Amino acid sequence: MEQTMPVPFDVRLMNMLATALFVGCGAMVLAAGARWAIHHPALSIARIVVQGEMEHNSAVSLQANVMPALKGNFFTMDLDETRKIFEQAPWVRQAQVRREFPHTLSVTITEQDAAAVWGAEGESRLLNSDGQMFEGDSADPDLHSLPHLSGRAGRSMEVLGMFRALAPIYAKLDNPLVALDESNSGSWKATLQSGAVIEMGQGTETEVRQRVSKFAESLPEVTGMYKRSVASLTSADLRHAGGYAVRMQGVSTGSASATKPAPKK
Repeated sequence: MEQTMPVPFDVRLMNMLATALFVGCGAMVLAAGARWAIHHPALSIARIVVQGEMEHNSAVSLQANVMPALKGNFFTMDLDETRKIFEQAPWVRQAQVRREFPHTLSVTITEQDAAAVWGAEGESRLLNSDGQMFEGDSADPDLHSLPHLSGRAGRSMEVLGMFRALAPIYAKLDNPLVALDESNSGSWKATLQSGAVIEMGQGTETEVRQRVSKFAESLPEVTGMYKRSVASLTSADLRHAGGYAVRMQGVSTGSASATKPAPKK
């Protein structure tokens, strides 16, 4: 019977080393080929498709503004970073970005919904429905109907919340609330469509809303006492304990009648 001689250890070692070297070289060649293919100009982004309901942007303007900031090609582009670049554009609230083989980038845009103008004149910005500030042209004529809000830094959401709580109350007077300001001390001031200014004092949303509700309910009676209409109101101060002071057109602001507290309810 023929017997097989065992392969010497050094020969087996050489065979294993040769196999490992062959596999390693093959892997390097494949990696180099993949790297070359991924970075090949043919795989660059050649087309950006922008869609969504847009009133303040256009697909052309977004492409022109964003294209120079994009990095990478179809395979290497960081989609999350690309999304952030689109969301930095004015009026863009959210962007969804995805690849479409072989060289297209598809972007779906959701625009901001402007709810108010925020800040001092000349430095104003816009607030969306969540009270978040965003970049946009606050001087746009289409935005003139928005309320103007101002307050302490970081308080835009709270000020918008207070506006929403008070607006329905003032609307009952047929004199809509058009501006609301929170001072550094936390005192609230409202400006109505007629130009009347209402000092509402400090307090929580519930406290201020209750104070304004009592004022709005009793104002017709108070103005009627002086044979005036609610529309004659020029200012009011709700910071008096148990009542408020008013000024009306045709009533001397220095007289006792002009500052007489409203009857308690």
